[in-house]
Parts: sequence; structure tokens; C-alpha cells
Amino acid sequence: RACLSIYLLITASSRHYVDRLFDLDPQKVLQGVIDMKNAVIGNNKQKANLIVLGAVPRLLYLLQQETSSTELRTECAVVLGSLAMGTENNVKSLLDCHIIPALLQGLLSPDLKFIEACLRCLRTIFISPVTPEDLLYTDATVISHLMALLSRSRYTQEYICQIFSHCCKGPDHQTILFNHGAVQNIAHLLVSTSYKVRMQALKCFSVLAFENPQVSMTLVNVSVDGELLPQIFVKMLQRDKPIEMQLTSAKCLTSMCRAGAIRTDDSCIVLKTLPCLVRMCSKERLLEERVEGAETLAYLIETDVELQRIASITDHLIVMLADYFKYPSSVSAITDIKRLDHDLKHAHELRQAAFKLYASLGANDEDIRKKIIETENMMDRIVNGLSESSIKVRLAAVRCLHSLSRSVQQLRTSFQDHAVWKPLMKVLQNAPNEMLVVASSTLCNLLLEFSPSKEPILESGAIELLCSLTQSENLALRVNGIWALMNMAFQAEQKIKSDILRGLSTEQLFQLLSDSDVNVLMKTLGLLRNLLSTRPSFIKLTLSSDNSHLGQFQLRNTLASPAVCSILWSQNQPLSFCNQNFIRNNLHGSF
Repeated sequence: RACLSIYLLITASSRHYVDRLFDLDPQKVLQGVIDMKNAVIGNNKQKANLIVLGAVPRLLYLLQQETSSTELRTECAVVLGSLAMGTENNVKSLLDCHIIPALLQGLLSPDLKFIEACLRCLRTIFISPVTPEDLLYTDATVISHLMALLSRSRYTQEYICQIFSHCCKGPDHQTILFNHGAVQNIAHLLVSTSYKVRMQALKCFSVLAFENPQVSMTLVNVSVDGELLPQIFVKMLQRDKPIEMQLTSAKCLTSMCRAGAIRTDDSCIVLKTLPCLVRMCSKERLLEERVEGAETLAYLIETDVELQRIASITDHLIVMLADYFKYPSSVSAITDIKRLDHDLKHAHELRQAAFKLYASLGANDEDIRKKIIETENMMDRIVNGLSESSIKVRLAAVRCLHSLSRSVQQLRTSFQDHAVWKPLMKVLQNAPNEMLVVASSTLCNLLLEFSPSKEPILESGAIELLCSLTQSENLALRVNGIWALMNMAFQAEQKIKSDILRGLSTEQLFQLLSDSDVNVLMKTLGLLRNLLSTRPSFIKLTLSSDNSHLGQFQLRNTLASPAVCSILWSQNQPLSFCNQNFIRNNLHGSF
């Protein structure tokens, strides 16, 4: 009964604030909105009560009325912004009331204070994960107007850049902003006297340039006050700058480098960006900074052998990354519950980032792979990572395993000692396509003739799984399925070859030989070469047991063609590693 009384008292108090919004006296309405603003500051319960009691529609009505004073409209925008700073449910309620169109309309006002209040509220709403970014792009005139407002004040600059950086999710958004002059309109903000403006402009460029050659090639030639943007970014990398600024500048330069706008051997990459990102991986940095630093570094060095070698010998990076797996710390060592919660929150992200960076480091160099595997409990960590509850950690662990699986020595030793094929086969069961591509690529390498894992993988029913992959609509999976079968068939017993042909069927083989993709065709021919390599007559026996006469006829005709015969017998390399480049070219958004 006491709790009910308290609840009724709170509700009555909240109702009083809402009732005052309907007063006939404009001054009393204004005072009511101001009092409401003061009441909701830091009080999520009060915010929720006011939303339930219908305050939002009335505030939006007052905000949009031309008869409302500018001061009242501004205060309404401030209160709505405060309500948006509550829970995600609050933001959903505001979106349901169509707050975004109302606020965007408010930006047409000549009053700067009102515009800033509307932008601040829009910023708060758009940075919420429940707000669809596309709401910013529904009206083509909105972006143009926001660009025009950038010159009004440092607050409009800060809020608009923050809105852009949060709402730029992919090439379509990048193109829209680029075509509306984002680069030219935002570049000069990098030298603003306001740190917040500089920082938001920098974040804007980091998302605009990501995996976008057009933006990156433009940025490299833009100058502000006689200084090119890459030079400005390098200055922001200096140790005396805030960590947030160093990291974001490094991300900008990384994206420009990956897009080909800056050479990988440029001093700004080798001597500035790479060392900065390695610094971000040290235990002195906050956990979230270490995650971002490692993931950005992994992306920077992913395709360049020399950068991988430089990174591997910079500040003991390989050993440093081992510390990423030590979170959360033992419970007995933690007395602060907030610290434990913080460690738990970032533990998955840290392991994911470490696996990604190890994968990039070991992509090409055998000595680097050896150093990685010799790192404390590394193989155990990878095996455990393959069974993680987090799908992102599992994917990163598979990527790391794939990178290391390109080592002949490790396939024969560490991979066999830890029986990595067992958890890998589990990963291949009902995994999403992105993970299947990497896992099946790794399996290709484990099926090489000299790999001790080949026999137990065969005994675990891999043929049926791989044959099913060859029928996938996903190109990368088709290639990997036939690639793995090709490796499996090399110098294999007749029973294994027969099982492969039965699993594929002549119709499926003909489909693969007719595939429009040259990779599928070449790997299928490689499979047939390996099937025929010891006993050419054996395939004829297998075909004769196939009841599909049309399939036999088509396959025999295909195999008899001069071009196919030439390819089948002229290739002297029966085995091949499934490499990083093929996976990278068949996956999207892997940073």
C-alpha cells in the first residue's frame, strides 16, 4: 500500500507538469516547460512517466506552432533532447511520435538558438542504436540544408558532423554526403579552435573514407590553410594529442592507404600511423582503445607483407597481444564490481581484436606464424575461440586459424597436436555463410596431402559436407567445396575417389564444369586431374555405374575436349593452399 501511494504521488507530480503544457496563458506554458526541463535532468523515471502521460505529442505541437514564441519552441526542443538521453525505449517513443520530421522542419527557422536546440536533439536521437540512419536521407533537401548550416556556429558544426558520422553507414550514404560537398564543407573544420568541432570533423572523415577510393583520393589532394589533409592527420597522431584524436587520425590514414590514395611505404604510414596503432595496443591504454587500435592495425597491414613484418617487430606486438586474452581478470583479484563489469563487457571484443590482428600478422610470413604459435597458450586459445558463445569471436578465431594453416610446418605439428580439425568441423555445421567461407578455406589447407589431419577429417564425413558446398549459391563456398575435394583426391585411395564421385554425381560435375566462374572451372578440372592421376580408367568404371546416361555423355564429351585434356594433364601442381586473397575478395565489410 505504501509503494502504491508513492507511485500515485509520483504520477500525480508528473501529471502536473503535463497539464501545465495545456494552459491558455503562454507565459505559464513556457514556465511549465522550463520546470519540466529542470525536473527531468538525470531522472530517467521522471522521463518515462512524462512520456507515458503524453508529454511528447504536446511538446512537438508547441514546437511546430508558428504562434509559439521562439523561446518556447527552443525550450521544447531542449526538453525533447533531454527525454532522448534516457533509455532506448524513450527514443523509440519519440520516433513513434515522428519527432525527426518536426525537428528537421525546425531547422528552417532563422533563429540560431532554436536551430542549435533542434540539432542537439537530432544528434541525441541519431546516435541511438534504435534510430534508423536512413531517416536522415528520406528528403533530398535535408543534407543540403545541413551543409549550409555548418557555417552558422561551432555548435552547428559539432552537432552536424556528429550526425553525419553516425548516419554514414556504407557506400550509399558516403556517396550522398560526398556529392553534397561533405569533403569541402568539413575540411576547414579540422583547424577549428574548438576541440569538439575538430574531433567530430575527424570522425566524419574516418567514416567517409572507409573502403571508399573516391573519397580517399579526394582527401589526399585537399588542403586547408596551405596544408594537405594527410599532413594535418599526421599532426593529430602526435603523442601529445588526446588518444581519441590519435586513433581517429590513424583510422583516416589507414582508410586512405587501403584505398590506394597513400602508398604503403609512405613515411606517414610506416613511421607514423603504424607505430601509433601499435601504441594503442599496449596495456597502458583503456580496453576500448586497445580494441580499436588492434582492429585498425589489422586492417592496415592485412594485404601488405612488409607492413606485416614491420608490425611484428614493433614494441613486441606479438607478445603484447597475448595480454588481450587475460580479461576478465580473476574475480578474486577484483574488489570493484564496476571493474569486473567493465572487463566482462570488453572481454569478447578484446579476444576478437587479438585474433584479427594475429590473422593479419601471419597472413604471409612463415617466421611470423611461428612466433604467433609459440606465444603463450596460443593454440589452446584458438581452439577455445572456435567454441566461443560470441559469433564474432568465433569468426575471428577461424580467420586466425586459417592464416596459420598456410604453414606446412604448423600443419604437421601444432595443428595435429591440438586436433584443431575437431572444433573446425563443428564450426562448419549450420554456420552463417561468412563463417562457412573462412572455415571451409581452412579445411582446404588441412586436407593437403602432407597434413596429418587429412585422414581423421575424411573419417568424420567431410566428403558429404564438401559435396553439399559445391551446390551452394555462394560463389566462395562453391570454390572452397571443390577446392577441398581436389586436395582430398590427390593420391587418395580408390574408395575415397569413388566416394567423391558418388557424392558429386555426373550431373553436378557437369554443372561445375559449366560454371561461369573461372575459379570453379579450374578447381573442378584440378579435381578431375587428381581423380585420374593414378588410374585414368577408374573414372570410366565409376561413370558406368551412374544411371544418368545424359550426365555420362555430357561429362565424357567435356573431358574429351582438347582444351580440357590440355589443362588436366599440363598442370603439375596437384595441391594448393586456399589463401587470404580469395577469402578477402569474396567477403564484404570484414573491418
